[in-house]
Amino acid sequence: MNSGVEIRALEKSGHKLKYSPTEKTGVITVDNFPELGTLTALRFLEWVQKNTGGVVSLPTGKTPEYFIKEVRRFKEGWENRSIRKELENRGIDPSVKPDFKSLYFVQIDEFYPISPMQHNSFYYYVNEFYINGFGLDPEKALLINCSEIGLPEGKQMEDIWPMGKVDLSLRYRAPENKTEIMQKETLYGIDQWCVEYENRIRSLGGIGFFLGGIGPDGHIGFNVRGSDFYSTTRLAETNYETQAAAATDLGGIEVARNRLIITIGLSTITFNPECTALIIAAGAAKAKVIADAVQHKMNVVYPATVLQKLSGARFFLTRGASGLLIERNVKSFIEKREPETAEIEKIIIDLSVEKGKPVSQLVPEDYNGNSLAKALYGRYPERIKTFQNETIQDLKTKISRGTKINSGKVFLHTEPHHDDLMLGYLPFIVRHIRDHSTQHYFTTLTSGFTSVTNKFMLNQLKNLKEYLKKGYFNQLFRKNYFDSDNIEGKNRDVWQYLDGVAADSEDMKREGELRRLTRNLIHIFNEKETGTLKNRIDRLINYFSTQYPGKKDIRHIQLLKGMSREWEADCLWGYFGWHSDSIFHLRLSFYRGDIFTEEPTVEGDVTPVLNLLKKINPDIVTVAFDPEASGPDTHYKVLQAVTEALKLYEKESGRSDIEIIGYRNIWYRFHPSEADIFVPVSLNMFSLQSNAFLNSFITQKTASFPSYLHDGPFSELAQKIQVEQYQTLKTCLGRDFFNNHRVALMRATRGMVFLKKMSLAEFYRYSRELKKGTENR
Repeated sequence: MNSGVEIRALEKSGHKLKYSPTEKTGVITVDNFPELGTLTALRFLEWVQKNTGGVVSLPTGKTPEYFIKEVRRFKEGWENRSIRKELENRGIDPSVKPDFKSLYFVQIDEFYPISPMQHNSFYYYVNEFYINGFGLDPEKALLINCSEIGLPEGKQMEDIWPMGKVDLSLRYRAPENKTEIMQKETLYGIDQWCVEYENRIRSLGGIGFFLGGIGPDGHIGFNVRGSDFYSTTRLAETNYETQAAAATDLGGIEVARNRLIITIGLSTITFNPECTALIIAAGAAKAKVIADAVQHKMNVVYPATVLQKLSGARFFLTRGASGLLIERNVKSFIEKREPETAEIEKIIIDLSVEKGKPVSQLVPEDYNGNSLAKALYGRYPERIKTFQNETIQDLKTKISRGTKINSGKVFLHTEPHHDDLMLGYLPFIVRHIRDHSTQHYFTTLTSGFTSVTNKFMLNQLKNLKEYLKKGYFNQLFRKNYFDSDNIEGKNRDVWQYLDGVAADSEDMKREGELRRLTRNLIHIFNEKETGTLKNRIDRLINYFSTQYPGKKDIRHIQLLKGMSREWEADCLWGYFGWHSDSIFHLRLSFYRGDIFTEEPTVEGDVTPVLNLLKKINPDIVTVAFDPEASGPDTHYKVLQAVTEALKLYEKESGRSDIEIIGYRNIWYRFHPSEADIFVPVSLNMFSLQSNAFLNSFITQKTASFPSYLHDGPFSELAQKIQVEQYQTLKTCLGRDFFNNHRVALMRATRGMVFLKKMSLAEFYRYSRELKKGTENR
């Protein structure tokens, strides 16, 4: 190995580069998401130092956020004494400044068809963050500009694909009309362009430095599961997982399903045998796809295994993302002086599930077929039965905790997005609400406007225009119903809607929706006269009719969309009798709809949370617990803001007795050994969850921004996860534990919610401090 950066990083990690024969490609692990960006930036800078005039290919999306920020920090501060010292400490010679202008740049992929002028095109992204951001030479950039690819003379993409949908079958069948003749010609033109793009890359000697993320199906570039290892640059279809991952960028799954992609191929990446190819991944949610990519033999089902061809290939990972790399886990376990109880439990639980038998029935032979289990048995052969019994008892204790009520407590339930609480642990909330000695407050920390489609807003506004035209709200206007200080009116919006839910009346529900939309419009634009309001609605209808999906909205449109989501949260908690004075929408300032969300600041993000803590004085605070960025980056950044606010609140109030309950939802889940509260979920509760979600979260009913794990509403995925968690416990404890339990609640259990209880001190240890994570090091 001739990389000083990698040598230093390996020393810090305490691991070897590769544990053969299980691992087929080198791996370097770091502690957290920002550090992943720092390491990747340093390795890139080191490569550029040594390869003047080299060919680089860099990724798009949210994964490279900290990589981009750190490259710019080092580049712009290269002459700074502290930066030079940091570079030297990390294995880089600061006397050699990288020559970015000498580099050739290759764009990895692009959606098709998409205008290069759209801010959600990858063409725009690479120009913004790499060509301009890194100061690369645009004359040396190989870019994918869809408006210049394969089009007949004098034609634009809209002329060829008026509906934005490409029919690849035209490659092989006869066209049926003039439009299809033109489309077939265009397809051949695109295919020819792809060949020429590939040849240009190879004429440069191939890619020298490749950096990529890894998709939910294991794709690199847009080389999805099943891609040929000999594939080259091409126009191709994607799969559902890739479409779901792209839905937010493109403005919804409805758009993503109709987009093809142009991507370099797997053989494009591996053409240069000297290529340094890095794959970066953060968070335990990526652990399975990483394990497949690193530990499997080369197989088209796992596209990243093609990197085994390259001696310079590496996976740079957070510890969570490396969590299923077997030999690393075994090494860590063996080297520990005394493993923690949770580690032992995890091994036993996983073995129970793997063997499909209760923990009580595991025998010594079962431990031999699993590397970690074998290491545990080899280390403590005489204590295995004790460990099994302790695991069984601990699981039962966690279930028992989930049936207990924290009577007399004040809860502050926090969520990054408006449906996170519901999808994370609604059964726990409902049980506590039923105890009238408890008090509950709910706060959504971001505006959530990116989850509202233009199509939804357009439909709502057209309905409202018709209502106003027919004078349905005239009497309400005369009574000042929509005044911003009319709190009862705000609550009545919700009551009207929920009355419609109860009556199964679309008309009653629609009136509640449109009352709130009217209230929101008046609040934002301060237009209380119906005439001016109608004009405003016409302008908004024009806006939503003409904007491309996924475009960053102007500020007042973001606010309008966000208030549509706030209405949904009001309806959800209205289900259980809570009024608007118990529901807080903080709209933290870091959430602005940019490609990369801003880092949390004290003034704009920490202070609002701190003020709410002071107002409520809670005994229990719940948090979306995502310390390694397994889910959306907003989860990760909200966690930092809440952490800092709690520290300040503890210092000011002197309260160190606050209990933290961490939850996860559809983006990632707890292992049973990590959680310490298991909340039973019955079929009745599943019915409530589904009904409440589909009736409250009307912007999400069509699942325009779904999980790659499930093609449907999030409530269905949440139920699926809770059922799987129950099945795990049923395997470990045996079905008789539930089926023949003396308590009816346990006999009725068909799902489980996992939660983690922490003291403030424990929570702080898990969550990195705001300054350490977000300030320049």
